[in-house]
Amino acid sequence: MAVWIQAQQLQGDALHQMQSLYGQHFPIEVRHYLSQWIEGQPWDGIDLENPQEEIKAKRLLDSLIQELQKKAEHQVGEDGFLLKIKLGHYASQLKSTYDRCPLELVRCIKHILYTEQRLVREATNSSSPVGSLMDSMSQKYHQINQAFEELRILTQDTENDLRKLQHNQEYFIIQYQESLRIQAQLSSLATLPPADRQLREPSLLSKRATVEAWLTREANTLQKYRLGLAEKHQKTLALLRKQQTVILDDELIQWKRRQQLAGNGGPPEGGLDILQSWCEKLAETIWQNRQQIRRAEHLRQQLPIPGPIEELLTELNSTITDIISALVTSTFIIEKQPPQVLKTQTKFAATVRLLVGGKLNVHMNPPQVKATIISEQQAKALLKNENTRNDSSGEILNNNCVMEYHQTTGTLSAHFRNMSLKRIRRSDRRGAESVTEEKFTILFESQFSVGGNELVFQVKTLSLPVVVIVHGSQDNNATATVLWDNAFAEPGRVPFIVPDKVLWPQLCEALNMKYKAEVQSNRGLSEENLVFLAQKAFSSSSVNPEDYRNMTMTWSQFNRESLPGRNFTFWQWFDGVMELTKKHLKPHWNDGAILGFVNKQQAQDMLMSKPNGTFLLRFSDSEIGGITIAWVAENPNKAGERMVWNLMPYTTKDFSIRSLADRISDLNHLLFLYPDRPKDEVFSKYYTPPLSKAVDGYVKPQIKQVRWPGSVGSYWLPWILETLVPP
Repeated sequence: MAVWIQAQQLQGDALHQMQSLYGQHFPIEVRHYLSQWIEGQPWDGIDLENPQEEIKAKRLLDSLIQELQKKAEHQVGEDGFLLKIKLGHYASQLKSTYDRCPLELVRCIKHILYTEQRLVREATNSSSPVGSLMDSMSQKYHQINQAFEELRILTQDTENDLRKLQHNQEYFIIQYQESLRIQAQLSSLATLPPADRQLREPSLLSKRATVEAWLTREANTLQKYRLGLAEKHQKTLALLRKQQTVILDDELIQWKRRQQLAGNGGPPEGGLDILQSWCEKLAETIWQNRQQIRRAEHLRQQLPIPGPIEELLTELNSTITDIISALVTSTFIIEKQPPQVLKTQTKFAATVRLLVGGKLNVHMNPPQVKATIISEQQAKALLKNENTRNDSSGEILNNNCVMEYHQTTGTLSAHFRNMSLKRIRRSDRRGAESVTEEKFTILFESQFSVGGNELVFQVKTLSLPVVVIVHGSQDNNATATVLWDNAFAEPGRVPFIVPDKVLWPQLCEALNMKYKAEVQSNRGLSEENLVFLAQKAFSSSSVNPEDYRNMTMTWSQFNRESLPGRNFTFWQWFDGVMELTKKHLKPHWNDGAILGFVNKQQAQDMLMSKPNGTFLLRFSDSEIGGITIAWVAENPNKAGERMVWNLMPYTTKDFSIRSLADRISDLNHLLFLYPDRPKDEVFSKYYTPPLSKAVDGYVKPQIKQVRWPGSVGSYWLPWILETLVPP
């Protein structure tokens, strides 16, 4: 089925995203009437980075215009006449827009087709969150669009009233000039003989009385019109404020919260296309109303009539300026956040965007954005509007960037691609706080001119908190600070306050999100896994999940205080598990071959009921980033008695020498993966293939693990031998 046919069946957010692809740069009517032709052209065959491809692009542009003109010529009837004019206009418009840059047309259409295909694909996938949420989102977006339609009608109504007022006022001024002319004639009668004056004066006096009576009545009418118009503007501005609150304080804040959770491995925050389309509609409506209010003020100055209208217009002008100021300052956002664990002397990137830049023509005078790193205390002072004397807490290289307007997508953004933190200045820390608990933020600031310097806005936005490190060994603890902040920060907080303790289920949700993202797996932490973690965190033996529902964990328990009998914290242990799994064990975790979160006693209880040679894989309790193999076998010291053995834990260092699957293959006494799966059935697809025959008489050495009958306690010591494979 053609993409356009399916695209027209989209609903809710997907429909709005599709609609936002179109505009003056490429009208949706062109897509509709030339859908088959557009989808049949070789857009993907043109390399946008190759200037020589411009000839091909120019041919496609010319063909598109010819097709439009052909479609226009075939329109008949009354409706066809209007469509004929419209399509002809679009043909001229596209030629004017892209004749000098035909590659931009190709870029635009490729972007449209790719996005439509993605939206259709997501909507037809029943398991997609987009599909399941479509109904509720559709209802919410319907309400927003209804409000926009109401605003459109109100704005059109006040525009009509304003024109009527202007027409009536112009006629009033003409009549007022007539009254002045009559008065001048009356004054000139004094120079005439009495007989002539008596003859002409009554008529002029009658005329003057009639005109003045009309002027008095009309002045009252004009005043009523002005007051009525001001009241309508008040209603429009109230609805504008309400609509802006929904979009900025609800939808945009939710997007920012999703962006923050994405930093912990949550689902992507989603595109900004639909939000930008709403913000642009707001900007357009606000600007139309502002221009109307200014025209009403001009009419008042042109013809001052005593009354409350002057005060009302001043109030309206102030209100509309506040609304547009809030819109511009709130829509200056960070589209791509800088890394939240930031290492000095390391290149990093970020992108900022103004969602209303295109509509307000900010790009006509391209603004420059500056990035500065500031401390938590400086961020607090900034939000309180206290003078921080432009202090910074460090030096960022390549921290200035000009915002660029991308006509294809209608976005105004600045891409910082090569920033680097040269040095950092830390504050005095108190108590147990370490350098990896100290939070900074990147401040992005700029100045925007709107309406040809009519309004100038100083804008600032803060990144999510960043923790600055100088060595990779600090990454683990810095990540803990970022995880806690992203998971538990509340909207509108004072920078960067977070609760000192949280409910265990809340922490479980954050840990599960982070684990799945780091390991890149759909297999998250099961309830049994979370019980194991609770036992470790709270030094508890309970296996009942309900016992932990109302328990809280403090930041100190999470990553300040070492676990009982260990020299590492709960987080350091958990992070070690994630790192090991991500780097070396991901396929086995996804296959369900690794139980992982099982303690030594649980492993023994599970294995003792199984045949000899049954083994399981569990994460080491005693070592960060270690995994051990536990298996059941005969006790060599007591005939007829069985016991559970545990290998000394493997770490990343071991797996960089030989993989887990190969090590399991090497150990012949390991027969069944718990509960009863033959090990080759589970691991054989990961075994390293046998070495090929010798080349030029040389044989490559092969690392192999062999059994060594030595033990320490209940741990069995593996021995790595380098053996030669004969040619």
